Amino acid sequence: MTMRRLLLVLLAIVALLPADAGAAKKIQVVTTIPDLADMTRKVAGDLADVSSIATGVEDIHAVPMKPKFAVLLNRADVVILMGLEAEHAFLPALLDASRNPKIRRDAPGYIDTSVYVPVLEVPSRLDRSLGDQHPMGNPHINLDPVRGKSMVRAIADGLARNFPEHASTFQKNAAAYTKELDAAIARWQQEAAPLKGKKLVSYHPDLIYFVERFGLEAFGTIEMRPGIDPTPSHVADLIERMRQAKVEIVVRERHYPAGLAETVAKATGAKLVELPAMVGGVPEADNYIAFIDYNIRALVKAATGG
Repeated sequence: MTMRRLLLVLLAIVALLPADAGAAKKIQVVTTIPDLADMTRKVAGDLADVSSIATGVEDIHAVPMKPKFAVLLNRADVVILMGLEAEHAFLPALLDASRNPKIRRDAPGYIDTSVYVPVLEVPSRLDRSLGDQHPMGNPHINLDPVRGKSMVRAIADGLARNFPEHASTFQKNAAAYTKELDAAIARWQQEAAPLKGKKLVSYHPDLIYFVERFGLEAFGTIEMRPGIDPTPSHVADLIERMRQAKVEIVVRERHYPAGLAETVAKATGAKLVELPAMVGGVPEADNYIAFIDYNIRALVKAATGG
């Protein structure tokens, strides 16, 4: 089905919804990824019903559009997203199909969680040859728990802007969750000590924030650039450089194909680690803290031979 035809189908479905479809006692929140859903539940507590478009197993740059997403967004009071064009492949069309003025890009109900986050890899110029998945800089801010705290702040501020009568509750809950994250971050810094200085190759450059936070070195990617598939010559050159630099870890984000990552790891003697890129990517990562826990422990195990 073409994008245009799918959009027409979504519009038709939304048009059939009853006029009071948005009426609900609780605040209706739709997030783009499960990480944001977990954070929002911490901030909003019992005041909100929270749904996520992605389940955690998808590529955030290629989440398939489904009619039920337009229905969810039609009924939403707010939409909460990572931002930095991470959701470019699906969110703009779904927002159009939802016909919900409360969550348009310039509306108060459009809550972008990147607003307080220092962004890495911001391009100095926009050029299609650079790939089309990271035009505003690297959007995978959820992989760094310190930036995760900034995302929680953006959620609390966004909810307070839309529902000022509950602002004190949102801020109180956000402060409590931030304190919980601070304790986890201190623990993670200790647990991640064996990773410091380790060179890492990933399929897609979505670990850059994690790498910076925990002292690894991002050596390269199997992709040529974000969203641009590797050529044989790129893979051959990467393997040669990895051998020379003695790169120890290859990461395959679980939604990317296994074959090339396995080939690169085998050719270089590096350990292959499969990691989720979002909450829900593996059963063990069923909340944000468990997600960071899983990634750190999997990488430490690979780095130490455990």
